[in-house]
Amino acid sequence: MWKFGWKMPCVLLSLLLLSPVLEAADPDLPYNEKADAKEMITRAYAGAAAREKPVMIVFGANWCPDCRALDKAMHEPDIQDLVERYFQLVKVDVGNWDKNLDVVAEYDNPIQGGIPSLVVTDIDRKILFMTKGGQLASARSMGHDTLLKFFQTLSRLQP
Repeated sequence: MWKFGWKMPCVLLSLLLLSPVLEAADPDLPYNEKADAKEMITRAYAGAAAREKPVMIVFGANWCPDCRALDKAMHEPDIQDLVERYFQLVKVDVGNWDKNLDVVAEYDNPIQGGIPSLVVTDIDRKILFMTKGGQLASARSMGHDTLLKFFQTLSRLQP
């Protein structure tokens, strides 16, 4: 029956067992679920100090359609240019509201109104702006022009 002998079932079983690993490593997902958020933020502040830019922290999760929509918009050339020019960006995974909550608390709990949430701080970690009322929780229906205006307004923040 099996022309390939025992090898084919083993290959299929291996693929099934590896699929969660492959899924977690999907480059199209915006949040690194295995990353050390505190280490990433520390590196972001070091980069921000060197570049004399504020830090933008985006809190979200890969399961969240609005988080993925915001990330996609942030990769559109005009928005990406604004973010890269004016901010040191770091993205923090909050999982199913069960990861990195200690980090979220350090920034006055910006996710209480929904995700994605965003915080902009100066290099001394003083909050310059935050979405606390779920302003980006409907990112997938906001449209490019609205998100571009949002990031243009943020780019005018002075630390």
